[in-house]
Amino acid sequence: MDVLMPQLGETVTEGKITKWFKSAGDAVKPGDNLFEIETDKVSMEVPAIESGMLSEIRVPAGEIAIVGAVVAVIAGAGATVQAAPAAQAKKQAAAPTRGAGLNVALTPAPETPRAPVKLDPFHEVRTPERNYGPARLPDGTRISPLARRLAAETGIDLGGVSPSGSHGRIAARDIEAAIGKGAGLRPAAPAMATGPSAERVKALYAPGSYEEVPLDGMRRTIAARLVEAKQTIPHFYLTAGMSIDRLLAVRKEANAVAPKDADGNPAFQLSLNDFIIKALAMALQRVPAANAAWAEDRILRFKSSDISVAVALDGGLITPVVRQAETKSVIAISAEMKDLAARARLRKLLPHEYQGGATTISNLGMYGIREFSAIINPPQATILAVGAGERRPVERTDGGISFETMMTVTLSCDHRVVDGALGAELVAAFKNFIERPAGLMM
Repeated sequence: MDVLMPQLGETVTEGKITKWFKSAGDAVKPGDNLFEIETDKVSMEVPAIESGMLSEIRVPAGEIAIVGAVVAVIAGAGATVQAAPAAQAKKQAAAPTRGAGLNVALTPAPETPRAPVKLDPFHEVRTPERNYGPARLPDGTRISPLARRLAAETGIDLGGVSPSGSHGRIAARDIEAAIGKGAGLRPAAPAMATGPSAERVKALYAPGSYEEVPLDGMRRTIAARLVEAKQTIPHFYLTAGMSIDRLLAVRKEANAVAPKDADGNPAFQLSLNDFIIKALAMALQRVPAANAAWAEDRILRFKSSDISVAVALDGGLITPVVRQAETKSVIAISAEMKDLAARARLRKLLPHEYQGGATTISNLGMYGIREFSAIINPPQATILAVGAGERRPVERTDGGISFETMMTVTLSCDHRVVDGALGAELVAAFKNFIERPAGLMM
């Protein structure tokens, strides 16, 4: 049986095998970990679900394989060990196998709200349209990963392709037939601007004066998405200051009355960021038109406030999502964020825990940054950049001066979704909850 590179989320198209737990010739049984995958977001161990002998490893540790590629072969008892040539291994890793069986499975997370990912080689990979241009797949139509990739590479509009595969699926042969007829071709999308080549940059500096650090999958993905965001999203920025003295007092009192466990440790310790998450979630409910995302030919408006929170990792960042944050207490948000952040730093989040989200919070206040502007994470339409609280002189209504702890935030907006007045409403609603924190404890 062929062991295929599994699908680890809707936007993941390839993975790097970082470790093999078994060697060619080893016996395997269901539940035995075969190898470890690292994508641009997570790392995960992949177990076998069939018994037999690992007769062949086609993609060694350190190599990258796309989803659906054959990475190993498990044979029945009495089989002989085969050593695949390196060229053959790379060929297998570069192209998915069609029709091969899959004898690996991912262990679903407990209490996951979504259905488990199907890992058959013809499972539709619903990669966002930004990776494949503006093609639209008709509702209810399925397509094989190979056919989708061919359509993207050749500019075929999927809406004009007649499916011939089983159950109405568009197959690769349907794309090839459309190419032959010249039907459904779209104008090529404008190429994104690129900087000077590595060799041209290196030529500016003396040999030996620098160290070359190759890009890993996470940094490569971050670079591509940020360039895409700045080139395709019409950003504008709204900055406001707000007093957080009352919020700090509420936080201090809540932490002081937290119950203690048998060892005398508090049951919770609320951070300022926990209140910020709740305040933004409530503000989005008060200004629902801003609780939205851009979807090319339409705007998606969300019912719940799903808040992504930027978490720094070695070499990059990830944005786990607190879902339906408007319905959760600050204490519940705090516990959830501690768990998400801890597993994010270990790269153990599952795809549904970091994909989606209506908006993002990026907080650099703990680094002493007073204010900054963040880049929107598409397809979201906003991101809130949070600076440090600091004592500043503030004019009182009677004309006198007092010192208050002020926090500066900047909301980056996608002007296609959020106009200036709408963005200002959202910032004002957020400020109201921050400066009147009693509303966050209800």
